[in-house]
Amino acid sequence: MMSSMSNGVANGKQNAHHLDRLGARPVGRQSSSKGVEAFSVVPSQVTGMDYLRDPKLFKGMAFSLEERQTLGIHGLLPPRIKTQEEMAEHSMRNLRRFDDPLNKYMYMADLLERNEKLFYKVLSENTEELMPIVYTPTVGLACQKFGLAFKRPKGLFITIHDKGHVYEVLKNWPEQDVRCIVVTDGERILGLGDLGAQGMGIPVGKLALNTAIAGIPPSQTLPITLDVGTNRQELLDDVDYIGLRHKRVTGQEYDDFIDEFMQAVVRRYGQNTLIQFEDFGNHNAFRFLAKYRDKYCTFNDDIQGTASVAVAGILAALKATNTKLKDHTFLFQGAGEAALGIANLIAMAMEKREGVPYKEGLKRVWLKDSRGLIVKDRPDGGISVHKAPWAHEHKSMTDLGEIVKEIKPTVLIGAAAIPDVFTPEIIRDMATFIKQPVIFALSNPTSKAECTAEQAYVHSDGRAVFASGSPFPTYRGFGKTYEPGQGNNAYIFPGTSLGVICTGIHHISDSVFLSSAEGLADMVQDSDIAVGRLYPPLSSLREISVKIATKVAIEAYKSCSASTYPEPEDKENFIRQQLYDYTYDTSLPARYGWPQEAFKKLEI
Repeated sequence: MMSSMSNGVANGKQNAHHLDRLGARPVGRQSSSKGVEAFSVVPSQVTGMDYLRDPKLFKGMAFSLEERQTLGIHGLLPPRIKTQEEMAEHSMRNLRRFDDPLNKYMYMADLLERNEKLFYKVLSENTEELMPIVYTPTVGLACQKFGLAFKRPKGLFITIHDKGHVYEVLKNWPEQDVRCIVVTDGERILGLGDLGAQGMGIPVGKLALNTAIAGIPPSQTLPITLDVGTNRQELLDDVDYIGLRHKRVTGQEYDDFIDEFMQAVVRRYGQNTLIQFEDFGNHNAFRFLAKYRDKYCTFNDDIQGTASVAVAGILAALKATNTKLKDHTFLFQGAGEAALGIANLIAMAMEKREGVPYKEGLKRVWLKDSRGLIVKDRPDGGISVHKAPWAHEHKSMTDLGEIVKEIKPTVLIGAAAIPDVFTPEIIRDMATFIKQPVIFALSNPTSKAECTAEQAYVHSDGRAVFASGSPFPTYRGFGKTYEPGQGNNAYIFPGTSLGVICTGIHHISDSVFLSSAEGLADMVQDSDIAVGRLYPPLSSLREISVKIATKVAIEAYKSCSASTYPEPEDKENFIRQQLYDYTYDTSLPARYGWPQEAFKKLEI
């Protein structure tokens, strides 16, 4: 047995340079009567029952009478024939019967397993209502309960014990043309910590949004969880836990496993397959981004995506306060992936937009981690290499309230998942430094938010410019109605991913995310600012994603980083032509006649 396994590993290494797909892939797909469809059927290989069992083919009660009779499924469905619109309305009525968000999540998950196109129609056309259900904050609870909720495969689980055979596991995925992968190892799921294999809910949710918001065909997406164990004892003791029952594997063995995974993806799906890292631990997230960003088509959403959406909110806040970036002092509660990503992009934005040298911009940004204010030669705990650029000359301090009084920030950003850390006193102090203090409580889920929207408004006498990572309700007070904006990464990663895929970008630089942030901020209208909202309405996310993808494409061709040629003249139209069409098309093969002379007998 050991000999057999060794031979398998050896053969894998021997064929490591063989690629299943080499070079660029064709972008266009088979056109349908309604646009572009991502899933084409070979009529001779499917039966009528396949149309009832396969969620990609199933149309519920929308099969026409001719389709039912021709496919041999007449009588297997109720006699009424509905439109897809009627079915979507029925789905929303069903969903609204539930009060518990987790039950709503389960209903949407079940709909995806039954009727793929209907799921994406419902999600795409009700994004504002359903975003908190299919993603934050409900997805966090869904991950915690994933062991109870698991029914059918939605992605790939690759374990550390598959090391040496990762490519073989990838080949088990039934789709051949994968262009967008979201991968996690479950170590830092939202603000909930190590959830191990149950972190699969995050890649599944992210890619559902990629399709619903950015029109990336679901057949081209692949959610992956790399299970290396979990350090959470309650999961190891849980009878319903679905992952490996041992502590996390770390060190060289873990690094070699990740290396093999990256190589296997390229071998299987091609060099320009987008690999999005999600919810890895801080200590690994920065390492992998630095290690792989110039070798693969990859980005880390927790670092770069969060930074982009936060900076978009900050740029919108500049409109609201009629100020510039260089007018502000920024203080972060937290110095993890999100905080460092935002801080870096702020300095880049200062340089690009206002001509402030990058190193000078860094001096306007302060960070506080679990050991206190990040300063040079800090006596307690020191600082990591990733935090070093923000270590300024200053005395060591640990209490956030005292740091606020000392630094006098005009922009306060929370990204450490410590709830209620922005106290009433801190908010009141902020309101004395500037007329309109900017307060971002970005931690997810809602229970981990640094403060609520209401607290920010109340303790600043209604003057705070507020945004959050999870949704908060409308607040009425001080003679005004406030509609706080949610700085959700869904504003950024779907459109950015769409732009990267359509243009064939091989390596994704931070400038791509700065361009995305600027594109998003440009879409914030005066009517949004008037109600305190720093982001466009979530209902317009699909259009926002197309605009962001277009901006990414323009920058990619300008910087010669695109590989899709010939370069399209109308980039926005080109991108729209690639979008997934979630409307039902006919289930019958094309039919056409022949001319009469084709049937004439040959005269001798």
